[in-house]
Amino acid sequence: MTDSSPQSVVPVAARRERIAALVAEEGFVRVGDASEVFAVSEVTVRSDLRALEQAGAVRRVHGGAMAVAGAGRESPVEATTETHAAVKRAIGRRAAALVTSGSSILLDVGSTTLAVARAIVARTELVDLVVITNGLSIALALEPAIPRITVVVTGGTLRPLQHSLVNPLAGQTLAGLHVDLAILGCNGVDADGRVTNLNLAEAEVKRGMLAASETRMLVADASKSGQRHLGLIGELGDFATLVTGGAGAESLRAPAHDAGCRLVIADAALG
Repeated sequence: MTDSSPQSVVPVAARRERIAALVAEEGFVRVGDASEVFAVSEVTVRSDLRALEQAGAVRRVHGGAMAVAGAGRESPVEATTETHAAVKRAIGRRAAALVTSGSSILLDVGSTTLAVARAIVARTELVDLVVITNGLSIALALEPAIPRITVVVTGGTLRPLQHSLVNPLAGQTLAGLHVDLAILGCNGVDADGRVTNLNLAEAEVKRGMLAASETRMLVADASKSGQRHLGLIGELGDFATLVTGGAGAESLRAPAHDAGCRLVIADAALG
């Protein structure tokens, strides 16, 4: 059976994200209903549900899938900014300390990368920086440092929760770049060193940032340790440095060491 309706051209990652959201909202979704809603075959829906179950996003049952108790849901960036705020500020300062004048940077969306942006602005000795971001909040945080920092915003489709710009246009922008450093956030780093994100569309852009950069830095507070989510960004070995902090930060030492990733633990108590 071939899917031929206009909706069938929706990228696989985006469709699976929508299916996961529907299951979370309804509690249970039948294969046949999902097939009609997303205009794809039941074979395709079953394949999607298998992938979602493997990622821990749904639980497959006869005839469909059920929501997983306690499965993570994405929160607005305004809310996550207030969570572990002191730790994120400390991470932001440590990450910004590794930035050098005259460099080009890709700066990802998120509350921790927002702290990095603010710390970069506070380093008034930094000049001739080019910062490219797909986050509107990031761009606005960097605006006071213009003109010593040139701020470039990718194109793309706006996601209100994170004020982020995602594909198709964001990916086209990244494809033409080769920057010195990419600074990325995430929602999870598991014991095997997989770096993941709750949102598939943003995970796709993050992978594009990895491909477009010479060196990569991951910023993630310790609450992300042991977490695994649907959208794969990459492996810890893809990053030269992991800047973290907060209770339990030491739990990231072993996976970082195994991956050959330098671990930097920020101390929020230093102010």
